[in-house]
Formats: sequence, structure tokens, C-alpha cells
Amino acid sequence: MTELKTPTEIALLTEADRPDLIPFLTSFWRSERMVARGKLFYPAQQQGFIARKEGAVIGLATFEQHGEELELTLLDSRERNQGIGALLVANVLEKARQLGCVRVWTVTTNDNIRAFRFYQKRGFDLVKIHPGAVDANRGLKPEIPMTGQEGIPIRHELEFEYSLR
Repeated sequence: MTELKTPTEIALLTEADRPDLIPFLTSFWRSERMVARGKLFYPAQQQGFIARKEGAVIGLATFEQHGEELELTLLDSRERNQGIGALLVANVLEKARQLGCVRVWTVTTNDNIRAFRFYQKRGFDLVKIHPGAVDANRGLKPEIPMTGQEGIPIRHELEFEYSLR
């Protein structure tokens, strides 16, 4: 189990947490809505786990179940390299096991180099590349920037999976 480097509380999302999620999401993502694989969704309305430090939201992982698969729809930790993201993912994986899922999957963009390293270190495999997917997603969410980390043009989605078999 990942040990946190800062005093943080990780808990299953409740209805009482939801009012805090929209300001958290919009402060970084420019919107409360997200899009992946051509589907628009609202993380503040999904199931998930929340990380708080001194009452403030500092991390969030949301998910949707699709039969025997669990899609990790959002992972966001505002305090990097503190173990928060790893603990949120560990909680999602445990929830997927409890639900009898055989696979957990997530999508990130081609510019997100930190995510490549993060997911692979935690046992996820890169299983698909969806060329041009982000270009298409801009039709649903025009505020997606054209460039991301290190000035890399954001164009494609990359799918990572964790097998629970």
C-alpha cells in the first residue's frame, strides 16, 4: 500500500462532497465537463474517491462501471509526488475487485508524459492509441487546449488498462 507523505484523508465520494467538486475541477480543467472516447461526462456526478487535506479537496478519482469493466474517468492530484494519486488509484482498483470487474481502464492524452510513467509504474499497460481522438473531442469540449505539457500538440488518446484476472 502506498504511504502518504502528507496528512490526507481519502474517502468514498458522498453527496456532501459534490458541491466542492465543481470548483476543484474548473480550477484546472477549465470546465466541470470532460470528454474521452467521444463521450461527454461530468465527474462531479460520478462515483469516486476524494482526497482532502485540512478540509480542502486536493485529489479526486472518478469512475464508471461498464459490465465487467471499470473506467477510471478522472484522476487528479494537486499535490504531486506525495502518494495521493497512487492511493486514489489503489482505492479504485480495490473497488473494481469488489464489483467483480476483470479490467480497469483509463484514457489520457498524448502529451501527458507524467501519466505514462504513473500508470505503468502501477501495473497498467498501454493497450490502444486512438489517433485524432482529441481533435474530434474538441467538438464536444472546445476548451481543450491545442498544446499541453512541454508544448506538445494534444491530438490523440492513449488507453491504459489494469487486468484484474
